[in-house]
Amino acid sequence: QVQLVESGGGLVQAGGSLSLSCAASGRTFRTYTMGWFRQAPGKAREFVGAITRTGGNTAYADSVQGRFTISRDNAKNTVWLQMNSLKPEDTAVYYCAATDTIFLRRTPAEYDYWGQGTQVTVSS
Repeated sequence: QVQLVESGGGLVQAGGSLSLSCAASGRTFRTYTMGWFRQAPGKAREFVGAITRTGGNTAYADSVQGRFTISRDNAKNTVWLQMNSLKPEDTAVYYCAATDTIFLRRTPAEYDYWGQGTQVTVSS
């Protein structure tokens, strides 16, 4: 089992950057593929990106490709989401999630553990 805690959200102007962190508890962090999702008011939770256990492979939603970057450090039990060139439509609560698989997963139902979320607001 793993517990996840996100941090780093806040208010930023369009075109700005934010870096989100997700700290994981437990010794098995390195065995989990990690994902980032977001949920805007009135909308379903959507995939942002994911990174495999070793960090060797990543996947991104088309809407963030080229602007967002996921990375991880298994020694620090942490995964990051670097967000650049932010747009007002990126405003949402951002969640990190973990799934016990070697594969990249894109749907919320495929993830076993979730953080509490952190708010990101991008003003125009």
